[in-house]
Amino acid sequence: MTKFPEGFLWGGAVAAHQFEGGWQADGKGVSIADVMTAGSNEQVRKITNGILPGENYPNHEAIDFYGHYREDVKLFSELGLKCFRTSIAWTRIFPNGDEDEPNEAGLKFYDDLFDELLKYNIEPVITLSHFEMPYHLVTEYGGWRNRKMIDFFVKFADVCFKRYQHKVKYWMTFNEINNQTGLNEWALFTNSGVQVQSDEDAEKVMYQAAHYEAVASALAVQIGHSINPDFQIGCMLAMGPTYPATSAPADVMKAERSMQAGYWLADVQCKGRYPKWLQRYFDRRQFDLDMPLSDLDVLQAGKVDYIGFSYYASHVIKAAEDEPADFMTPTHNLEVPNPALHRSDWGWEIDPVGLRYALNWFSERYDLPLFIVENGLGAFDQVTDEGQIHDDYRIGYLRQHIEQMALAVDVDGVDLMGYTPWGFIDLVSAGTGQMDKRYGLIYVDKNDAGEGTLARGKKDSFDWFHKVIASNGADLS
Repeated sequence: MTKFPEGFLWGGAVAAHQFEGGWQADGKGVSIADVMTAGSNEQVRKITNGILPGENYPNHEAIDFYGHYREDVKLFSELGLKCFRTSIAWTRIFPNGDEDEPNEAGLKFYDDLFDELLKYNIEPVITLSHFEMPYHLVTEYGGWRNRKMIDFFVKFADVCFKRYQHKVKYWMTFNEINNQTGLNEWALFTNSGVQVQSDEDAEKVMYQAAHYEAVASALAVQIGHSINPDFQIGCMLAMGPTYPATSAPADVMKAERSMQAGYWLADVQCKGRYPKWLQRYFDRRQFDLDMPLSDLDVLQAGKVDYIGFSYYASHVIKAAEDEPADFMTPTHNLEVPNPALHRSDWGWEIDPVGLRYALNWFSERYDLPLFIVENGLGAFDQVTDEGQIHDDYRIGYLRQHIEQMALAVDVDGVDLMGYTPWGFIDLVSAGTGQMDKRYGLIYVDKNDAGEGTLARGKKDSFDWFHKVIASNGADLS
């Protein structure tokens, strides 16, 4: 197996709201994640009107990294991590989001965390907004449907960049910013704090909110580079390649438009401009978005340095018999199963070659360094009587995906910065609010009901990934 480039960033990825806990500790405010209840594969998470008695909010405690971070970071060092991707909880820094001054206790927590990571030579990789924003900004301003959000976010970013300019080099602005293009309630809320009303056009609301976020991201990139020119500031996208169901030209065109519709935010953040097909679509739909020329200048001046992305599964799509000329049918796309692939316990198709496809697609289209900042297998883990977890299925999943990464680097010439498997320590699932949907190489004793000691333990995959990192990807046995 070909080794990866020297300095390759092997790591692990989490998000503040899914593992920190301490939801009211040291002045932290209520975030949008704090008003989302537990769910399951069959039961969607509810978004409640504030914190309601009798509801189960799993993010409130999560795995209490807030109280265990020193021992956890020591465990991360035993794994051999070169980097650690997490996020800064906006509500620890600005509890309501519109304060004049930041919360010093929140700033100090991340100072202490980054110092602890650097003590073990683990590079922090930090997302500013990872499915989390102050809930007050939703109730008071309507979330990202409001242009005022740009200033609130930019202030938050400016404070973080200045405070941690000598501790953090790698940044991302918004996590999976393109999730909301699917127009489902969960994604619109977690991406943008937006709840669409019955008399509103959800698509228009989404495009407006996403535009404001793109402008905020571009302004943050400019500010970050002015504070520290060595900063590497990326976007972060959810990547799930879409294949045509057949070789029929209509299916091929449908898959192409599906990719364009899912990744136009990459065009905006990497090229600094909207694609022409989308400009025509806005005109046909008469959206009349708040998008002055000054915003477009900001986008051009604030292009990102690299593309961070998640990859879990691919998709297959089929054109309808009455498919419109523009092949745009939001919320009515015909996805079909891929008979060539197996599925995870949660129905996600497992497609290692799709990761190589994604790497090539991004590389050819944008010619920027790439960073796989999420990839992993959610599964039910069984603890033996001896307290062990034999997760050969997870090792197999990761091995196959790393093999495809190596081909992309060695055969295809892709410029790949690093790889941080998702949820390398068990945490609360963003989509379902579950603990039993486990991705981790490190087990945390807690279940969906919130029961458990929170004790940490190593799965078989822990030792395997340690070997992978130590060999720089050469030993995948």
